[in-house]
Amino acid sequence: MTRWNRTLLLGVASAAMLVGIGHAQTLTVTPAETLETQGLTVIVDQNHFSPIFFDEKNAGIQMVLHGERIATDGAVRLDRTPEQWAPVPEFVSRSLGNEPNQVVVRSAFKQQQLAYSVKVTAEPGGFRIAVDLDQPLPAALAGKAGFNLDFLPSAYFGKTYLTDTAPGLFPRHPTGPMAKDGSGDPLPLGSATKAITLSPEDPLTRVSITSDTGRLDLYDARARAQNGWFVVRSLIAPGAQKDAVVWHVRPNVVKNWTRDPVVSFNQAGYTPGRAKVALIELDPNFKAPAEAELVRLTADGTQSVLRARTQTRGHWTRYDYAAFDFSSVREPGLYAIRYAGRTTNPFRIAPDAYQRLWQTSLDTFIAEQMDHVGIREQYRVWSSPSHLDDARQAPPNITHFDGYKMGPNLDSPFKAGEHIPGLAVGGWQDAGDYDIQTPENAAVTRDLVWARELFGLDWDETSIDEAARKVEIRRPDGIEDAVQQIRHGTLQLLAQYKVFGHAIVGIVDPSLRQYAHLGDAGSQTDNRLYDAKLGKDEIRGNASGTPDDRWAFTTDLPANNLAVAGGLAAASRALAGSDPKMAGEALAAAKVLWSKQQGGVVKAGDGRDDSSSPRSAEAANVVATVELLLTTRDRVYADRLRQLQPVIAQNFPWLAGAAVRAIPLMDANYRAALVPLVQDMKAKADGPMTANPFGVPISDGSWAGSNQVVSFGTTMYLLHKAFPEIVGTAYTLNAIDYVLGRHPANNLSLVSTVGTASKLIGYGHNRADYSFIPGGMVPGVLIVKPDYPEAKTDWPFLWFENEYTVSTTSAYILAARAAAVVAAETQ
Repeated sequence: MTRWNRTLLLGVASAAMLVGIGHAQTLTVTPAETLETQGLTVIVDQNHFSPIFFDEKNAGIQMVLHGERIATDGAVRLDRTPEQWAPVPEFVSRSLGNEPNQVVVRSAFKQQQLAYSVKVTAEPGGFRIAVDLDQPLPAALAGKAGFNLDFLPSAYFGKTYLTDTAPGLFPRHPTGPMAKDGSGDPLPLGSATKAITLSPEDPLTRVSITSDTGRLDLYDARARAQNGWFVVRSLIAPGAQKDAVVWHVRPNVVKNWTRDPVVSFNQAGYTPGRAKVALIELDPNFKAPAEAELVRLTADGTQSVLRARTQTRGHWTRYDYAAFDFSSVREPGLYAIRYAGRTTNPFRIAPDAYQRLWQTSLDTFIAEQMDHVGIREQYRVWSSPSHLDDARQAPPNITHFDGYKMGPNLDSPFKAGEHIPGLAVGGWQDAGDYDIQTPENAAVTRDLVWARELFGLDWDETSIDEAARKVEIRRPDGIEDAVQQIRHGTLQLLAQYKVFGHAIVGIVDPSLRQYAHLGDAGSQTDNRLYDAKLGKDEIRGNASGTPDDRWAFTTDLPANNLAVAGGLAAASRALAGSDPKMAGEALAAAKVLWSKQQGGVVKAGDGRDDSSSPRSAEAANVVATVELLLTTRDRVYADRLRQLQPVIAQNFPWLAGAAVRAIPLMDANYRAALVPLVQDMKAKADGPMTANPFGVPISDGSWAGSNQVVSFGTTMYLLHKAFPEIVGTAYTLNAIDYVLGRHPANNLSLVSTVGTASKLIGYGHNRADYSFIPGGMVPGVLIVKPDYPEAKTDWPFLWFENEYTVSTTSAYILAARAAAVVAAETQ
C-alpha cells in the first residue's frame, strides 16, 4: 500500500479506530471456498506449500484483513518457527464440511506418518479452527507437532500484544530470547493459557486467538531466520486425536470498512502526444466518485487543468476498475490526479519523460550483480571479489534445494567434489541467492546485444577491469557499459564451453546455510580452493579445508546448449569491433553448440525443478538459428529456419521477436507465413491474453509476472515495426505503464528508483536491511488465489513479489527503450 493510500485509510477509519469499534462479523463461504465478510477474507488452502521451495509464506489458512494479507501458513507444522525448507504438509483435498459455512482441508506428512484434517468454521465474531488427527501423534513427533499461524512482521512493528493479560511489545528487530541448548530455536516472546491478542490498540490489525485445548505461544521467527514471521503456536498433546487443537480466531473488523481507491499511473510520467490513462482500483463497497481531476503543480500551488468523468473498466479479481483519460493534456509540466478527496504524488508530462528509464538498470543493478569481481560505487562497496574458488563438481543423482538437478551422468571430465578450473570468470549472479543460472546469463547477454542493435545503448558510467577484477560504478572509462557487460557474460559462457564442450545448468551454493547468506557476495565463500586433506579451518596458501566452493551442475541439455549458442552468436556481433579474438571464439563455440543439436532436438528442460515454464529445446533452436543467421548471413541457417517454421507457429507468442528479426534475411514466403501468426497474436493480445483492465498479460502463477509484461511489450514493438499495418503502439506503452506504476494493488514503479514513487524495499543481496538495488525490477503483483492481487511494499522477503533477477531487468531495458521509441512516434 502506498503512503497516500495508507494515510487515506487511516483518515476514513479514524472515528472507528479512536474508540476501537469493530463488529461481530458473520463469515460466509463463497463459491471459491473462502470465508468472507466485508473487510475480511479467510483463504483456506487455495495456495499450497511448494514441492521445491516448501514454505514461501503463501499457503495454508491465510487472512486478508482490511485489504492486507496479514496472516499465512495456518497449518500443522513440525517446528516452532519453521525455516523455508523445514518439512511442510502435503495438500490432499479441500471440501465443504457438514456444518454451515465450514471448509475442511485434508493434509499429511507422509514421511512422518501423520495425516489430519483442519476444519475452518464460521462462528460469531470470527472463525473456529479444529485439527483432527487420523491417528494420535507418532511418539517421535510428541513435543514437535503443533498448529501454527504466521503474522506479517511489518504489520505489527512497534505495536503491542497481550498474552492473557500480560503486555508485550513487538520488536522492530529480533532480540531473542534464544534456547540455550544449541538448537538455534527461539523461545517464546510470551505464552498464554487462554488467549493472545495482537495489536489491541489498532483496530485495523487487531486479532485475538483463544485456545480450548492448550497453551498458546508467540514466537519471533526472525530470531532464527530474517525472513521469519511472528508465529502463534499450540502444541498437539500426545494421545490427542479429534479436536487435537481448537482455536477461536477473532479478527477485528471495522464496521462498514472499505478499501481506499488506488489511483495508478506511470510514475515516470508521459510524453505530450501519447495516450494518458490512469486506472482507479475500487473496492466494490466503496462509493466511488464519478469524476476525477488533473491538477498542475506551479510555483504558486496547484491549478485545475481537467475534470472528466471516469469510464468503467469492469470487474477483475476482487476489485472494480475505472479509467481517467487525460490524453488531451499535452502541455509539459508537473501534474497530479485528485480523486475521492485525495491528491496523488506528482508526475511529469515532458518530451524527455522516457530518456532516463533504463540507464540505472544497466550501470547499477546489472553491475551490482556481476560475479567474480569486486564492485564499488564511490564510498560504497557493494561486493569484494566473489567466488574466486569456483567451482566443484556437483555429485550425481541429487535435486538441490534451489531446484538444480543432477542425474546419474555428470557429463563432465571431473569427479564428484573435484575442483573444476577455469570457471571463476565473468557471469552475473542471477538474483538474491548468488547463483549463476546459465540460460539466464545467456538471455542477459542477448538482451543487451539486441538493445544496442535495435535502439543504441550509448552509455558509459562504469569502469570495468576484468584482469584486476575491479568494477567502479559512476566512474566512466571511455568504453560503452553495454559492451563491457556483454563481454562479462561471454567470459562465463565461453568458460563453460571450453571446460565441458557444452553449456551447464549453473553454479550454486552447496549448503542451505551458505545459500541463505545475506550481504557482500565476496564473503559468501573464503575464495580459497577446497582441499579435503586440510582440517576444517586450516589454510595453506590458496587452499583451505572449508568446503564452501560452489557446485557446478554439469548436465548436458539441448535447451541450455541452444540458449548459450544464441547468446554467444549475438555477443560475437557486439564484440567484433572491440575484442575480435573473443568475438571469433564466441561465434565458433556457437556454431559447434548449434550443430550438435540439429540431429534431433527432443529433450526439454533446463535442469531445474523450479521452472514454471520448462524451456523448450525446439523453441531455443529457433532463437539460436536466428542469432547465427543475423551474425553470419549463412544460407545454412536460413534453410534451417524455414524447416523450423512449424515450431515458430506453435510457439509464436514466445518466438515472435526472434522470428521477425530474421525477416530481412529471409525470402518473401517466410514473411508471408508470419502474417496470420501476427494477426492471431494481435487477436489474443486484444482478448484472452490481456483480459484485465491493464491491457497486458498478468501472470496467475506462483511467481509474479513483470518479466512476462516487459517481454510482451518488446515483442509487440517488434511486431509493430515489422507489421505496422497490423500491430499498433498501445501494447508496448501499456507494458511500460504497468511496470512503472499502472498495475494492481498499489501504484509504485516496479523498477527501484525509476519514477517518482518506486519499490524501495526489495529482495536483493541487501534485503535484510529493508533496502533496494537501484534499477532492479521486482516481479510485482502476485495473484494470491483465488482472487487477491498483492504487491507488498514494506516486507522484502516475499521472493515471488520482490526478488530482483538479472534477466528480468535486462528484459526491462529492452522494453523501456522500445517504449521510448513508440512514444516518440506519437509526438
